[in-house]
Amino acid sequence: MKPYIYITRKLPFEAIAAFREKYDVKMWEHDDIPVPKEILLAEAKKADALLTMVSDKVDEQVLNLAANLKIVANMAVGYDNIDLTAAAKKGVAITNTPDVLTDTTADLTFALLMAVSRRVVEAADFIKNGQWKSWSPFLLAGQDIHHKTLGIVGMGKIGEAVARRASGFEMNLLYHNRTRKPEIEQILGAVYCSFEDLLKKADFIVCLAPLTDETRNMFTRKVFQKMKRSAIFINASRGHVVDEQALYDALVAGEIAGAGLDVFQKEPIDAGHPLLGLSNVVALPHIGSASVETRTAMMNLAIANIEAVLDGKEPLTLVNKD
Repeated sequence: MKPYIYITRKLPFEAIAAFREKYDVKMWEHDDIPVPKEILLAEAKKADALLTMVSDKVDEQVLNLAANLKIVANMAVGYDNIDLTAAAKKGVAITNTPDVLTDTTADLTFALLMAVSRRVVEAADFIKNGQWKSWSPFLLAGQDIHHKTLGIVGMGKIGEAVARRASGFEMNLLYHNRTRKPEIEQILGAVYCSFEDLLKKADFIVCLAPLTDETRNMFTRKVFQKMKRSAIFINASRGHVVDEQALYDALVAGEIAGAGLDVFQKEPIDAGHPLLGLSNVVALPHIGSASVETRTAMMNLAIANIEAVLDGKEPLTLVNKD
């Protein structure tokens, strides 16, 4: 009897064609609607492996029902959607997809920074709505990026990739991280500093920190008030690192100049969310790694992790190594 694998989103047939020959594979038949919890629970009872998305909550209830489950392969870098403690008790391997999305996510992060600072979305809407009647010196004038100071909160691999892109704009680089990165300091001239100093000195603040107990709601109203009034805030990590009401209030009060957001506390975000009504906010639907090449690589890595575990081998990107 072939091992049973359940995939929580509809993936391209060609991506799993070889997979189907070796295993009994079933997919949720939608690529834009999350699998309902009751279906995930039912499938987990039967599955030897689950291939999940970051929006799927693999909690203790799911794991306790999964009598045969050996691996949850999360198609994301983050894995805060999975109860690691419950997985450890059940002896279930948890894997993610790091590295393959680093540069793609860094590209998108820097694109957000540029879009907010140069008012790209505002300008595109301005011309599409027929509002461009004449040229004027300060029509939709934004902020320069070159030679400014970029502060990166969370200098992991994606943070390092963003720093490399910023060096091409001759930006001054500050960073705050749990550990120092001497190599990045030496190669790019990045300067390690406290969170407080970074807030005060940076013209652009990019959050790329993972979601932990320490980073949850780390960006509060008081934090935004410590930034320059001209500062632009970018979040491409997890929505829950930001108090969204505090961000809205800071933007409305002019305490910071703008924000670029690829993640939110609740996803999908409601169309009536107050942040979406602000012209100095560029909001994207969590597309940091959304290039065809990278999403394909993420699928392939998740599949490779499942194959390894079901073949009795060590997975390529094991999260819960203990």
